[in-house]
Amino acid sequence: MLLHELVDAVAARAPDAPALIVSATGETITYAELSARVRRAAAIAAAATPRAGDRIAFVGENSPEWIDAYYGVPMAGRVLTFLNHRLAQPEIDAIVRRSGAVFVDDWAADARPCTPANDPSAVAWLIYTSGTTGSPKGAMLTHASLLAASDATAACRPVADDDVYVFPFPLCHVAGYNVLNHHRHGRPVVLLPRFEPAAFVDATNRYGATTTSLAATMLRALLDHLDATGATVPSLRTIAYGAAPMPAALLRRATETLGCEFAQGYGMTELSGNAVFLDADDHRRALAGDERLLVAAGRAAPDVEVRIAADGEILVRAPQVTAGYWDDPAATAAAIEPDGWFHTGDVGRLDDDGLLTIVDRKKDVIVTGGENVSSREVEDALHALPSVADVAVVGVPDETWGENVCAVVVRRDGESDVSAAAVVDGVRGRLAGFKRPRHVVFVDELPRNASGKILKHELRHWLAANPDLIGERA
Repeated sequence: MLLHELVDAVAARAPDAPALIVSATGETITYAELSARVRRAAAIAAAATPRAGDRIAFVGENSPEWIDAYYGVPMAGRVLTFLNHRLAQPEIDAIVRRSGAVFVDDWAADARPCTPANDPSAVAWLIYTSGTTGSPKGAMLTHASLLAASDATAACRPVADDDVYVFPFPLCHVAGYNVLNHHRHGRPVVLLPRFEPAAFVDATNRYGATTTSLAATMLRALLDHLDATGATVPSLRTIAYGAAPMPAALLRRATETLGCEFAQGYGMTELSGNAVFLDADDHRRALAGDERLLVAAGRAAPDVEVRIAADGEILVRAPQVTAGYWDDPAATAAAIEPDGWFHTGDVGRLDDDGLLTIVDRKKDVIVTGGENVSSREVEDALHALPSVADVAVVGVPDETWGENVCAVVVRRDGESDVSAAAVVDGVRGRLAGFKRPRHVVFVDELPRNASGKILKHELRHWLAANPDLIGERA
């Protein structure tokens, strides 16, 4: 199957079923209408470039045209190149140059119908990685890899016959594969232009949404909004999360406030979505006291293999693995072994029963005095403090110890007087001495990418350029 064929299949059996609900306008697009829009987009894409495999870039906030391009550009045999509208112009220009992409000015123009693509192994989407560790690389996702990711998700987090899915992420992110997954099952997707708690609550209640996906930062903002306004979202049954770790304290608060089920997915752009899942039953047992589950990422989906390399790195082999990095054979060879194992860059452990736990990003392990410190472990301890709204932990150079643990903290509202010493004292009973922060820097917000991941390389560069901010040891 190819991407556009999943829309056509639903349009054939349920043409009047809603495929897309645009929350900003209230417009509903049926599957028959979406199928027609996709064909028009394919015709426009084919007219824009002369050859199959040419790249066509799309940039902008969430809109129905994004969805048209999701399916229509690959239908024409072209490659949809995702651009994040929040990037600075030089960053956008760099991706356009590296990908060789062109733009389409008018997605509503008339064009001669094109011959549909017919190769599932062809590249459909080109998504440049989030760049959490440096310069982004273009991950080539095929029709087959994206549909394999959809299969994995549906197997571990089934789509119900009455589900209505609210999509709050930017469509320029790999999280958009969730749109494919729900469309494949003939369910409607409620499209937000961007995530804002009040708009999310309004759309959820207006359209009776039953399920959504949220990053930890989104969930915290939603809970704060509900607490402040007294609003509720009673139709929500399941919230899926991923992209960044979910602090245990936040998960407990969300469960108490919302009363819905939670499911976690572990994946990345290069996996075309999620590949490892922690289901609702696991979450119930975790919150009932099974601490092992509370920090786990989950178990591999069907057709997904996971193993741990000698240095602790997590490797994945599955049909959903990227075809490689665009025009970068060296990076491709470094990431994908000849037998198909993909190097995730994450460090983890795998229990005998197949439960995967993420310890940290490989590049985020702090080595201080010969001891390895997981930045995520320290972050989890700090997140439990009532004075801490958000936190990132990085290593900073130290002449004696090699590195010291530095916590970059966003205080909660009303906690502006909390000191660095108080933050360190708050985790004194939870962390060994070498794991506790030696430096605490307070900021108003942390740098994040579109998926909610903290850009730690930006923090490291900022701290290196401003050593006075680090100050004395706490």
